This record gives sequence, C-alpha cells and structure tokens, in this order.
Amino acid sequence: MNATSQLSEYGSKTELQMIKMKKNIILFTAFLALALLNSCYYDSEEDLYPQNSSCDTTNITYTNAVFPVISSRCTSCHTGIGAGGNVQLDNYNNIVAAVNNGSLMGSIRHESGWSAMPKNAGKLDDCTIRKLEIWIADGAPNN
Repeated sequence: MNATSQLSEYGSKTELQMIKMKKNIILFTAFLALALLNSCYYDSEEDLYPQNSSCDTTNITYTNAVFPVISSRCTSCHTGIGAGGNVQLDNYNNIVAAVNNGSLMGSIRHESGWSAMPKNAGKLDDCTIRKLEIWIADGAPNN
C-alpha cells in the first residue's frame, strides 16, 4: 500500500499520523508493562525478609543477654530517684515490673501508646529485641 492509497483510505495526513501515534503508544505501554512485570523477581519470603544469621538466640539469660543491654542502653536515664518517667531499670525486680506492665517491650518496640526508647537514639536492633522477647517468653527468669 503506497502513501497515496493510505491517505485516501484514512482521509487525511493528520488522521494517519494519529493512528500511527496510537499504535506507538500501545506498543510502548505494552513494552513498559512487560518490563515492569519482569522486574519483580523476589518471590520468596527468604529473599524479601532475610534473617540475620549472626543473631545467636540460644542460652538467653538475664545475666548474659538482658542485663547487659539494659545496663548499657537504659540505666543512664532510668536509675534512682530521678529516673526518667519514674521508670527504674537498675535491678532485676524493676526490670520485671516494666516487663509485667508492658512498658519495657512497648517502649523498645516503639509501639503506639508507649514512649519510644532509647530516647533520642535509634531503635534497638532486631536481634537484641528478639533476645528480650525470648527471655520474657521463658518467664523472665533471674538467671
């Protein structure tokens, strides 16, 4: 089909250009859709949410896992009479009281309704939070 017969079939040069432009838009949209669909290649939970293999959650005790974290990250503000928020975390009994009322985990997980801790610092890493969760799930023993 030559240009003259195409023009007579479609009516005008502008109409022919519009049809070619629509074809190009459809082809481009189809190409873009295929490209976007093929770009999502993570299809397993392990790829999407990798676990930190260096997090050792065996033998979690108050002495080796809980108190060192509380001591290094919390007691600078939560000790003695002037403890921040009237929350004392300087000994086992005070820590267990915070566990029992939910404030310890609520704060370190940055849950709604709790003051995010440590204050003016980043959230504790997932491994540390997991260790505290395990200790609490085991009954928060003084070991």
